[in-house]
Amino acid sequence: MANMQQSIAEFEKGRMQLSNISMQKQQLQLQSDSLTSTIEELGKSNEEKVYKFAGSILLLSPKAEVLKEVESKKESVDLRLKTMLKQESIMLDKLNKLKDEIEKSQGIKSTPSNKNEDESEGS
Repeated sequence: MANMQQSIAEFEKGRMQLSNISMQKQQLQLQSDSLTSTIEELGKSNEEKVYKFAGSILLLSPKAEVLKEVESKKESVDLRLKTMLKQESIMLDKLNKLKDEIEKSQGIKSTPSNKNEDESEGS
């Protein structure tokens, strides 16, 4: 019984972690999309120099330099996003295993579709 309570507590903790991972993933996706848009706009620009934020001020900088910085930042964000996707997948697998373990200990069948298949075979 204590083992089941521990599994349930672990499941709830995992759900919270998955929620946090999903929020971080969404934020990274938004950053990536924004950086993609910035790269596209810089590509369309015919200017040799563009403005960029440096803290709370705007600086006039060479477009190629700014483009390189933005592409580097996008690469970093995309790598972090890929890591979040892996963490999300691992957490989902872990939660599914815990769910199956909890259902098994409670005597709940985790695949109710098997019952329907058995009934249709008898017809």
